[in-house]
Amino acid sequence: MDTSYPREEQLSKRRWPPAREPRDHLVWAIFNTLYMNICCLGFVALAFAVKARDRKVSGDVEAARHFSSKARCYNTLATAGSVLLPLVLFALIVTGVVHLSKLAHESVGFFTYQFSGSNDEDQ
Repeated sequence: MDTSYPREEQLSKRRWPPAREPRDHLVWAIFNTLYMNICCLGFVALAFAVKARDRKVSGDVEAARHFSSKARCYNTLATAGSVLLPLVLFALIVTGVVHLSKLAHESVGFFTYQFSGSNDEDQ
């Protein structure tokens, strides 16, 4: 029975889980470029996604991870902006319509009071 520490051969056989290849987020970037292009963020994400794919194909994993991270960041910003901007515009339109309808209702009451009342100064 061997109670010594594991030998170097045994340690070299054990491997950490293999590092996953970096994702290039190309499909997401194409979608953001074509459908939700807020401030050209989708196009910037597409540029970084293509760079990440090129670096991954050439074998430069660290540069691919760097460009993949940037592509993911710009894709996230483009998607968030494209989802939040219509919601904010819808909320502004709804509050504006509510405010204008309230203002119109009050002004109708004001004008009917002014013009329909009897005018004592004319008599």
